[in-house]
Amino acid sequence: MKTQPCPCQSTKSYADCCQRWHEGEHYLQAPDAESLMRSRYSAFVLDKLEYLLQTWHPQTRPEYLDPNPIGLKWLGLQIRQHTIMDDTQQEVEFVARSRYQGRATRLHEISRFVREQGRWFYVDGSFKT
Repeated sequence: MKTQPCPCQSTKSYADCCQRWHEGEHYLQAPDAESLMRSRYSAFVLDKLEYLLQTWHPQTRPEYLDPNPIGLKWLGLQIRQHTIMDDTQQEVEFVARSRYQGRATRLHEISRFVREQGRWFYVDGSFKT
């Protein structure tokens, strides 16, 4: 049986990569900010909205998220840099590409993450142009 590649483009199968953070024994337990960033990208691709909300810091988390619009295609993720400031703060610079209604979009962001009570959370990000 062929295994599905992970949407985060890690070269691993989904089962050996982001799925473990999305569900099961390791749910919500990504070990660092880069792993959480990859799992959040995969969650966006797969419309795992509850996971996205649960990994968003409560102080900046929206009340709800809308699913992907019909026809949106996620094209890839590139991690540009993973910066460790200390044991509780990390940043990840990434580029995520998508296409919707024939128009390509490129999201380039530096995301901030914090670790609280052993769990990593996305806090916010600043867009790069």
